[in-house]
Amino acid sequence: MEGVRPGGGPPAGGPGSGSGSGSGSFPSLFPPGLHGIYGECRRLYPDQPNPLQVTAILKYWLGGPDPLDYVSMYRNLGNPALNVPEHWHYVSFGLSDLYGDNRVHEFTGTDGPSGFGFELTFRLKRETGESAPPTWPAELMQGLARYVFQSENTFCSGDHVSWHSPLDNSESRIQHMLLTEDPQMQPVQTPFGVVTFLQIVGVCTEELHAAQQWNGQGILELLRTVPVAGGPWLITDMRRGETIFEIDPHLQERVDKGIETDGSNLSGVSAKCAWDDLSRPPEDDEDSRSICIGTQPRRLSGKDTEQIRETLRRGLEINSKPVLPPINSQRQNGLNHDRAPSRKDSLESESSAAIIPHELIRTRQLESVHLKFNQESGALIPLCLRGRLLHGRHFTYKSITGDTAITFVSTGVEGAFATEEHPYAAHGPWLQILLTEEFVERMLEDLEDLNSPEEVRLRHSHISHVLEEEDHHQPGSCSDTHGLVLFTVLQFKLPKEYSWPEKKLKVSILPDAVFDNPLH
Repeated sequence: MEGVRPGGGPPAGGPGSGSGSGSGSFPSLFPPGLHGIYGECRRLYPDQPNPLQVTAILKYWLGGPDPLDYVSMYRNLGNPALNVPEHWHYVSFGLSDLYGDNRVHEFTGTDGPSGFGFELTFRLKRETGESAPPTWPAELMQGLARYVFQSENTFCSGDHVSWHSPLDNSESRIQHMLLTEDPQMQPVQTPFGVVTFLQIVGVCTEELHAAQQWNGQGILELLRTVPVAGGPWLITDMRRGETIFEIDPHLQERVDKGIETDGSNLSGVSAKCAWDDLSRPPEDDEDSRSICIGTQPRRLSGKDTEQIRETLRRGLEINSKPVLPPINSQRQNGLNHDRAPSRKDSLESESSAAIIPHELIRTRQLESVHLKFNQESGALIPLCLRGRLLHGRHFTYKSITGDTAITFVSTGVEGAFATEEHPYAAHGPWLQILLTEEFVERMLEDLEDLNSPEEVRLRHSHISHVLEEEDHHQPGSCSDTHGLVLFTVLQFKLPKEYSWPEKKLKVSILPDAVFDNPLH
């Protein structure tokens, strides 16, 4: 539960606590992490020392449901010279380490990220006559924060969040989000590490799809060029009724050219998926990799999960050969050096490596495989093939209901254990499938109904974690980006099956219940 606190300081030294009017001094009990973030807010808003705040009544570290202790709301006058309108500016407190005493985040030193390394911001266009900021953005930010805390996956600029519902629960077309660096707030060095500020940007469904098919940074740049769709500060206008492609049809040509030239930078997704080795009897528990093996699914080893993490995070850098990190090595120096490391040591349980020693798992060549996807993940297969493999890249599905992974690789990917001679290979529950360009083209023809606009509809669904890659790395930027996706849902009757007998490959699109109840 949250409460709105007009001015004044929250208990135990919150952002407005004891600040004094313009004094710049803080009491000794003021938490140092809060001090650093609030100092940056004071730099931007020296005339608003006690902003209106939404505060978690029962703090997360006391058992409450909301990870953000506070969300401050400031009135920003914009910049008429840059055609930036007046707006409300929201800033979160809680994704970074505010207290430094391990009550929420583990203290890891001053040189790395503080907590998750970032706080969220949001800029909402102020409506005429509006005297106080709406509070719904605070709950939106809490929802994203809950995802981060529960999954321990962080956000980066260029990430996208597919919400499939108006952000303010109205009839607005703004139903999804992109994330970018806040244009005004600078990174803060606190005693508990560095904090950056990621701004939420509301977008329409068509803009989200363009970000998925191409990349988030490219769409953000286009939004900056359209004042009514965000402008240079990417301000969200919930009353915007047109997409950037309806406002300026030429922008679609830029996206189409980018997709054709660059492909997609979506390198993997956590979703509902599974696979079976059809070349062995289903009852062979040692080698079959269906949804469940007996009552205990086989676990990925620590090294395998680390490689999958690198596969999802790094993907392919443009103008270089796509490389899967080698299995028999630790994380290589230089990989993801621009991204704060996740606090999770594996994609699943930290005890994965203890269940099956990595050295005892052999790589197996399979003759025939059966891939299983739910509707949402199945909708991404054409993107995987057209936007990734035809560009010499790879794409990974990581199961959210088990410890299974499926990586599609093209013939140009180095470091894969699937080869042209043995295109289906497994290392424990991790399956790799190598597809030639000729076979990819054929699959795209056969899977055309998965990508047909008239055959799809949108609905609310589970949240899946998506990892993207950024092809052009810049100092201080994330080497890879990710997002949350509520995928497109196919309108045909399930189950639906596709088969290529001569390739000994079968793909099934199945109802969610198959994955939610694996023993049925």
